[in-house]
Amino acid sequence: MEAVEVPVLIVGGGGCGLAASVFLSDHGVDHLLVERHPDTSILPRAHYLNQRTMEIFRQHGLDGEVAERGAPLEKFGKVRWQTTLTGDGPLDARVIHEMDAFGGGALSETYAAAGPATTTKLPQLRLEPVLRRHAEERNPGRVLFGHELTTFTDEGDRVVAEIRDTATGEITEVAARYVIAADGGRTVGAALGVRMRGTPRMVDVTTAYFSADLSEWWHDGTIITWFVNPYRPDLSSTLLEMGPTWGRNCEEWGLHFVLGDTDRSDERAVVARMREVLGLPELDLTLHKLTQWTVEGVLADRYRDGRVLLAGDAAHRQPPTTGLGLNGGIQDVHNLAWKLAAVLTGRADDSLLDTYEAERRPVGRQNVDWGLSTWFHHRVMTDAAIGLGAHIPPENRASAFATFFDPSPVGAAVRARGAEIFGTHRAECQAHDLEIGFVYEEGAVVGDGSQPPPRAPMGDVYHPTTRPGHLLPHAWIEHDGRRLSTHDLTGAATGFALLTGPAGTPWCEAAERIAEKFSIPITVARIGSGAEFTDGDGGWAAVRQITDEGAVLVRPDNHVAWRSIAGSEDPAGVLGDAVSRVLASRSR
Repeated sequence: MEAVEVPVLIVGGGGCGLAASVFLSDHGVDHLLVERHPDTSILPRAHYLNQRTMEIFRQHGLDGEVAERGAPLEKFGKVRWQTTLTGDGPLDARVIHEMDAFGGGALSETYAAAGPATTTKLPQLRLEPVLRRHAEERNPGRVLFGHELTTFTDEGDRVVAEIRDTATGEITEVAARYVIAADGGRTVGAALGVRMRGTPRMVDVTTAYFSADLSEWWHDGTIITWFVNPYRPDLSSTLLEMGPTWGRNCEEWGLHFVLGDTDRSDERAVVARMREVLGLPELDLTLHKLTQWTVEGVLADRYRDGRVLLAGDAAHRQPPTTGLGLNGGIQDVHNLAWKLAAVLTGRADDSLLDTYEAERRPVGRQNVDWGLSTWFHHRVMTDAAIGLGAHIPPENRASAFATFFDPSPVGAAVRARGAEIFGTHRAECQAHDLEIGFVYEEGAVVGDGSQPPPRAPMGDVYHPTTRPGHLLPHAWIEHDGRRLSTHDLTGAATGFALLTGPAGTPWCEAAERIAEKFSIPITVARIGSGAEFTDGDGGWAAVRQITDEGAVLVRPDNHVAWRSIAGSEDPAGVLGDAVSRVLASRSR
């Protein structure tokens, strides 16, 4: 049996595991990734990449290719409710409501001000090959598809695992100091007895992934369109573009629909049902894959078990509403990668890894709870907005729609009430604060006793702040003729940053001494009038929340680790204590 030793073993080669590989490579951490499938996903699966995820991709040089392959914002920046895809009846192909979503339309200015990268749409089917190529280029020969974990044992100072080549059956023994379980909870968590708490198996959803030319009937511009059939509720469905071309000339699609009594093993019957749902009995389509998946909202009872760290779907699974699943998984491993690098290089104690759970599990809980809330709300909101509900018998369904579209004063009132109800959907598709406003109240942060900014109940208002634990506010600054984001000051390779006001020279001098003492790179940026970094449009001054003499210490993942509102009589001592507490801190 061949034996391999490696600092980190990643189990799972989906979006979360591949992202972990890229991030670890950029931090200089040797690792091995194993994935039981022979290739990346054959299903579209998650398709929305939020602003925080795109900022992370930007930090690791992935954003350009992802954005190039993904849908531009003008092609997906709305959500729409529509009666049917096609038809020539008075209730057919009618737009019920539409609204800006996920940074599109009127939201674009707000999102642009909040970060150096914007959102995009790229299904996992197309994202994962990009991540795999970068993972393989940055870690040659150590990204192994067609290899599955069969057994593992945590021996205290290492994990010993057996990896089987699914093609040859050959077994390799791998000894790793740490394991990242990014396997969706299929093997590692279950073997450790990790329990998923919450609301499991709420409903099964059928999704068809297919190719067809829908250009004659499709309206450009939506990330998702819900068809609410005015005649038969069983024909209601959800249709999503899946690329590779975006807009009405899209070639591939995802259809969520009710299969009913149709035998899912009978492809001809399934295709016939799809044509019925789409209202196109003669449509030429190719069915690639039919899947049934379960909507649930569950959270792992722990994110760390000895030398095993759970991430992505292995740690949290939530309804797709608000798109916090894959995004949350990528953000998990971004949080984890710099900490593993710090521990493995001896710059930090193993206890730093305890802060992974302390920081990410509360965010996972928030995302699961929010996903459940928006899922349940969505299921009743649409009917309420149109004037449907349990009290409306099926034979009166079309009448309710007719009233909704009636040009009379009554129809106008129904539509006005409906618009207000649809407006509550912003908690699902405009939840900017959920995407970038989350905070680490405990963990590798040194609190300063300040209170967090207010949070809008609907999650749609983000308040930038330099309070420890929060994401560093983005602002454009200039240095040596180059335009930079404040997010560009940290490094992908375990680099911290110290941002000060224009009179922060004592902090800058202290940072040089602390960087040498702890053997960590700290980029120093004195920002303001007369400083090395200029704040031409005043963006940094508006969000820094420190005086000209103050300082903000930023972690490699661009979360604020510590700040001093003003100067100090002992900047080296104060800053050194902060760095020590961040790197060797047990979760508090």
